Amino acid sequence: MTGPPGVPSTSPSRGDGDGMPAATYRRDVAYRRAAVAGGEPSTALPGPAPRLRGRISWHAGFSLVVLVCAAYLAHRHWPVVVSGAARLADADRGWLLVATAAAGATWASSALAQQGATTVPLPAGRLVAVQFAAASANHVLPSGLGASAVNLRFLTRCGLPVPQAATALAVKAGAGAVARSCLIAGLALACPGALRIPRAPATAWTVAACAAAVVVAAVAVVLLAGPLRRAVRRVLLDVRAVHEVPARAAALWGGALGSAALHSAVVVAVTQAIGLPLPPARVALAFLAASSAAVLLPTPGVLGSLDAALALALTLAGAPVGAAASTVLGYRLLTSWLPLVPGLVTLGILVRRRVL
Repeated sequence: MTGPPGVPSTSPSRGDGDGMPAATYRRDVAYRRAAVAGGEPSTALPGPAPRLRGRISWHAGFSLVVLVCAAYLAHRHWPVVVSGAARLADADRGWLLVATAAAGATWASSALAQQGATTVPLPAGRLVAVQFAAASANHVLPSGLGASAVNLRFLTRCGLPVPQAATALAVKAGAGAVARSCLIAGLALACPGALRIPRAPATAWTVAACAAAVVVAAVAVVLLAGPLRRAVRRVLLDVRAVHEVPARAAALWGGALGSAALHSAVVVAVTQAIGLPLPPARVALAFLAASSAAVLLPTPGVLGSLDAALALALTLAGAPVGAAASTVLGYRLLTSWLPLVPGLVTLGILVRRRVL
């Protein structure tokens, strides 16, 4: 049986007569036929797609459970939510403008930290636009996945290999965690007694849950010891390379500290707008502690987990329940809900222009 001109005949059960295996010969013929037809053969190879789909499904299922619990709590305390929204509607417009400016500056600060974590120069305008789009993507996918995927794609489009781009994201995340921890430590020293952890009764269920968490963590460390060691080694090498250039190190730590401080400033400005009688340092400490705890729950944009943690932290700091609800609504309005649609539109434009 003959094929198109320039393509030799094939047989599914044998090679080409020169010792070439049948599978290799069939693949070579497929490439030649695609070239004759003017198309491009498919080069997709089986990979870890089922594992990735399973991981995303697990995250999505857990996120759904957390969101359902948050919706139940919102329904149960709906009068408090309504009173908080009414109080926010009568808030001081000047302080709300300050909160809006701080929320907008968070994207520039995130871009600065990302540039500091990367060993190659990045286009500044596109980098800020990517951070704006990544923040919106983070509210659609489980916490961290959306922003990480957008930033990883941008860094690879800028010429970084995938391992180096992933390491740059890890350096940025690590710097953010260290910066947040330093701010929490400093504010805790400035406000002694303000950081109180609610005590849970030592029931059999809590003891069993803590023991299970410890066992799971120990098993994960044992199973992932090799990959974790290699990942940490790559991150440390990139951290050393970043700190060899003082300007790059200043950008990394300045952006990380600025991002945490600006998010705190949004919450502080909202509390000032609604007239919450709490010191700004105590409010900032409550937000940083709540955001650090909410990261442990992989919900989209830590939706639900941050809201509950922030409301609880403000209440423990001495805020009335209605004022705490107003603060959470104001923070979410300025950092999540209002920028969501423009951010997704920006994401589509960046994809269309092949920036991503």
